[in-house]
Amino acid sequence: MQAPLRLTTPRLLLRQPQSADAQALLDYRLRNREHLRPWEPARDESFFTLDAQRRLLQEQAARMDDGCALHLVLAPAASPAAVIGECNFSNIVRGPFQACHLGFSLDAAAQGQGLMHEALQRALAHVFDVLGLHRVMANHMPENLRSARLLEKLGFDKEGLARAYLHINGAWADHVLTALVAESR
Repeated sequence: MQAPLRLTTPRLLLRQPQSADAQALLDYRLRNREHLRPWEPARDESFFTLDAQRRLLQEQAARMDDGCALHLVLAPAASPAAVIGECNFSNIVRGPFQACHLGFSLDAAAQGQGLMHEALQRALAHVFDVLGLHRVMANHMPENLRSARLLEKLGFDKEGLARAYLHINGAWADHVLTALVAESR
């Protein structure tokens, strides 16, 4: 069995979540429930339970074992068991496509410090250079200006607008489609 992936930056540890992270993930989700609500699917109360987080971790582990996802939690370098964010590379498709979707979130208390930029620079380098993907797609709601600025700073190009793309916070929401391809890094 291969050791779980651990990537480092000057201030962060990015690591594959383990079953022991269920409580830290639940704490993260509870602490950021209102902060993330406008950008996520509507969550039933049962989502905010330890059992639900354990199931989610099992599902993530299965997707990673199948090679169709890479899930990472972000922790401060000084507190590696803490969870202050996530970045998820999902829907990994091989063959002629060699692409995936990127999703990310960061603790409200950690906003504005460049932490997500730092984390995604490192994670994207791994996805392109080690996993060999050619294209990473990241979509955001037009009003999510913070994500728009971050993706632009990382080199993602705007490719269009998808009307009623995802069911977010109880309603169908438009999304700006962006992508980063290996050659443009």
